[in-house]
Amino acid sequence: MAPAAAATEVEVDAWAARDTSGHLSPFTLSRRATRPGDVKLKVLFCGVCHSDLHQIHNDWGNSIFPMVPGHEIVGEVTEVGSEVKAFKVGEIVGVGCLVNSCQNCDRCTRHLEQYCQMKVWTYTDKDYDGTITQGGYSTIMVCRQEFVLKMPTNLPLDAAAPLLCAGITVYSPMKHFQMDVAGKHFGVVGLGGLGHMAVKFGKAFGMTVTVFSTSPSKEKEACELLGADRFIVSKDPEQMKAAAGTIDYIIDTVSATHPLDPYLSTLKLDGKLVMVGIPQKPVSIHAFSLTSARRYVGGSGIGGIKETQEMLDFCGEHNITCMIEKIPISYINTAMERLGKSDVKYRFVIDIANSLKPED
Repeated sequence: MAPAAAATEVEVDAWAARDTSGHLSPFTLSRRATRPGDVKLKVLFCGVCHSDLHQIHNDWGNSIFPMVPGHEIVGEVTEVGSEVKAFKVGEIVGVGCLVNSCQNCDRCTRHLEQYCQMKVWTYTDKDYDGTITQGGYSTIMVCRQEFVLKMPTNLPLDAAAPLLCAGITVYSPMKHFQMDVAGKHFGVVGLGGLGHMAVKFGKAFGMTVTVFSTSPSKEKEACELLGADRFIVSKDPEQMKAAAGTIDYIIDTVSATHPLDPYLSTLKLDGKLVMVGIPQKPVSIHAFSLTSARRYVGGSGIGGIKETQEMLDFCGEHNITCMIEKIPISYINTAMERLGKSDVKYRFVIDIANSLKPED
């Protein structure tokens, strides 16, 4: 029998940014009482996404302060509502980038909640009841059961947390655009939190993987640590020229402004380039880069809940996790500074359970 729902809101310890300075400090927030369709969890780990850095500085113009970031959340279920059947107390679960959607539109019924026009992000968004969502840099989460995910039991939880954003952000377009064909040649632009996951998925799908990077120093980690088959310094014209017409698919993970034409030139006939990074300035493309070989350029966000669960199960089967640096919450401001300089291999993960005092 499911435990009875709590009668009142619960005060929760967290860390929040109060303004666009982006400085995070201790904060107390109220989580709602567990509703019949809710799952309540004690947060164990939370990944630090590059979008967290953008949001605490209001780089995209939609931030709401005070803000508790975090959407790569792994925790232990402590309470379930009376209508919850799929989860039980003590189970290890995850919450990713979404906590609500209309559940009725064409996109939601096709399991594409990430594109619902009424979706609700895990933090810095307004939920249907008018409350402002707050994320996983906190000790407790309460979430609708439809947006809770089962974590693979064989993976380390800290290293699995970033799968909930970094993992699904590259897995979803690889599946949708059919960039998962064994024997094909797959290119990855950028070797950060997203890029290194794309390399891992590419190898798991049985493809030959090439990493493009502006940093020659990353060759060893790309090839020896992650198993990439080829490394190209993208600012070297000779290396790029040698790669012309050799690649079937490219996933571009870079958020800094950069030209696309050099990468398009490496694609074969009918090659595809999909962007998952979000440069702050518009990108430009010479039409000839597309028309000369019937090439395609697309874009993709995260995945829906069904696809995210599929990705988690795939990672469990293939022992895929993120390479992380685990930190206490007290280190978060330094971590954000380092993240802004791309000084992390490849994801910071906050050890919430051991660095924030849990509520009784």
